[in-house]
Amino acid sequence: MARVTVVGGGVVGLTTALELARAGHDVRCVRDVPAAGTVSAVAGGLWFPYHVEPRDRVVGWGLTSLARFTALADDPTAGVALREGLLVERGAADRWWTEGLTGWRDAERRELPEGAASGVVARLPLVAMVVYLDWLEKACAAAGVALETGRVTDLDELEDDVVVLAAGLRAAELLPGVVVTPSRGQVALLANPGLDRWFVDDDPAGGMTYVVPHPGWVVCGGTDTPGDDDEPDPAVHAAIVERCRAAVPALRDAEVLGARVGLRPVADAVDLRVHEVHGRPVVSNLGHGGAGVTLSWGCAAEVVGLVDRLA
Repeated sequence: MARVTVVGGGVVGLTTALELARAGHDVRCVRDVPAAGTVSAVAGGLWFPYHVEPRDRVVGWGLTSLARFTALADDPTAGVALREGLLVERGAADRWWTEGLTGWRDAERRELPEGAASGVVARLPLVAMVVYLDWLEKACAAAGVALETGRVTDLDELEDDVVVLAAGLRAAELLPGVVVTPSRGQVALLANPGLDRWFVDDDPAGGMTYVVPHPGWVVCGGTDTPGDDDEPDPAVHAAIVERCRAAVPALRDAEVLGARVGLRPVADAVDLRVHEVHGRPVVSNLGHGGAGVTLSWGCAAEVVGLVDRLA
């Protein structure tokens, strides 16, 4: 057993802390803000490996998470549901993400919007983040994780055997050599008029469009642009609402509930490895881009394996 501090309290940090505690380690999780204030709370919550590398490792991590979310769909308190939806393909089909995935098919022509070349219909987990993050925090507490709110400014402040760094964009301040940059994701929240089917169309001409329904609200997106401005842009908001309503006519009269911005932590590849900092091991779990939810359980399982070997 090791004494472990996890730095970071978004979906990646909390899931990692939970799995370490369940594996028998003595774990505390230190985060700047509770989970509801992190970028994870802005996520649409669709299981899909978006804007993340390397693909060969992402597939395995994603499938581990898929299995966990599929099981959690049976827990009414977790905020996870399995729903069918459509991924639109505008150019050549690139279906690497379907490796190991069951329950998907080619979209029929009648299901595709104008100008689409093809598409995939799949049944995937939808994670209502406001509900799920609360579930994660409670699961951590039940497993014995000490949840602390505070700002770590230097890893040398921490006296535990192992540190796990899952601090997203702040990681570069704490660990030399780590490169994580912000990508600005803006979404609109609309009241749910009864939708249960998701829709994704990454159309570079009209702008990325996705509709992810949850009980009571729909996350409509979106943007994926470099930048660290976390204030919603009114013009971008109006454009998102317009194209999502055009793509999914059932949203035409849905009430607009607001706009949100999250800064995705993007890297050339997920940084999941052991570093040595002043003679102590630090495990990085960073750079998940737009796939923090999708990779959370798979990456956490790998961190557990690394910490087990270090203990």
